[in-house]
Amino acid sequence: METITEWVNAVNGVVWGWPMLILILGTGLYLMVRLAFMPVRRLGYGFRMLWAGRKQTGEGDITPFNALMTSLSATIGTGNIAGVATAIFLGGPGALFWMWCTALVGMATKYSEAVLAVRFREVDEAGNHVGGPMYYIKNGLGSKWTWLGTAFAVFGLFAGFGIGNMVQANSVADVLNTSFKISPWVTGGVMAVLVALVLIGGIRRIAEVAGHLVPIMAVAYLTGGLIILASNLTAIPQALGLVFTYAFTPIAAGGGFAGAAVWAAIRFGVARGIFSNEAGLGSAPIAHAAAATDDPVRQGTVAMLGTFIDTLVICTLTGLVILVSGAWTSGKTGAALSSLAFETALPGFGGYVVTFGLAVFAFTTALGWSVYGEKCAEYLFGVRAITPFRLVWVLALPVGAVAKLSFIWLVADTLNALMAIPNLVALLLLSPVVVELSRAYFSRRE
Repeated sequence: METITEWVNAVNGVVWGWPMLILILGTGLYLMVRLAFMPVRRLGYGFRMLWAGRKQTGEGDITPFNALMTSLSATIGTGNIAGVATAIFLGGPGALFWMWCTALVGMATKYSEAVLAVRFREVDEAGNHVGGPMYYIKNGLGSKWTWLGTAFAVFGLFAGFGIGNMVQANSVADVLNTSFKISPWVTGGVMAVLVALVLIGGIRRIAEVAGHLVPIMAVAYLTGGLIILASNLTAIPQALGLVFTYAFTPIAAGGGFAGAAVWAAIRFGVARGIFSNEAGLGSAPIAHAAAATDDPVRQGTVAMLGTFIDTLVICTLTGLVILVSGAWTSGKTGAALSSLAFETALPGFGGYVVTFGLAVFAFTTALGWSVYGEKCAEYLFGVRAITPFRLVWVLALPVGAVAKLSFIWLVADTLNALMAIPNLVALLLLSPVVVELSRAYFSRRE
């Protein structure tokens, strides 16, 4: 087992190394330039389409609004709370700057993914709209590339059980046990029951739950963070100064902080940013493919908001709270650092904001990733695989809640990176389709 762990760890170091980070960032930058920075210029338009997307505007299974909420349910989670804290702990305050850079180019990536997902989606035997990287690889690039779509589906299917299932259940169990002494078995059992009740209704039920739960929890978490920032207004300029200074300058050790080179700020900022918003991994377009929309570009403008909301809003809030509270030099990392920061700024209350936020966000992540895993299973084995997949998905939750997951996390994190390779290849090869559809759409509107 030790040999296998070392081997997987070596593979993980390669797939999450500089080449992968450059590939993901480079693809996003390439798409942003080819689109003439449209995702940034049309940000306001995207929010208008999101508001209008509360109602169905074409063929599909869920509203455009709920498609984004389903996508956000899978991305807003441990990455926004524990991931930001880990990036700052390992890379210093400058890591937040590189998270922002990742998000900006990631908007173009998410936009392109959704455009292609809707453009090349299919209707399955059950009458549901299905799409994502495996479908736009098969239908957009042709039969000779089908193997690449199959590879994505295999990686996505198994990665989901780690990243989107067992790891999430373990995070909830750990935080509830630490804060309220609730047994991990109880947490795992309750999560399994709640997830099962939602999964019975398929993507429509998941989308409805996400459409209500994600906005409520996001607003609640943001409110707590904004209260802290409002009460520490004078500290915000200094915190931003730390971010910009140490994005390009090595930071010395101090307090409980071990110090970090510039490369660490870049590496961990980019890696944690990608982990948080999943731009380029190919997961989000699976949800957006089900949107009831009358144009791929219209859904693309909604999809790109996922990266903006996840990283530029929620991750930024978490990072600034950690910095203005001074907790970043405490020596703590992960969720414990975020919890300390909130508790320091809001004594007796702040810690619970993180506890409940992490628990609910992890629960919704398990719901969102169930969609991704299910569609990967359907692509590989047909609609007959849906019911067995849901059963195994539910049973894996209590196992994850009580198990030691270091190896599972390592394997899932590796598979998560491997998902990105087929997707990024497809995005680069199909970028002319995205550009042409975008030009035609906005030309018609103007």
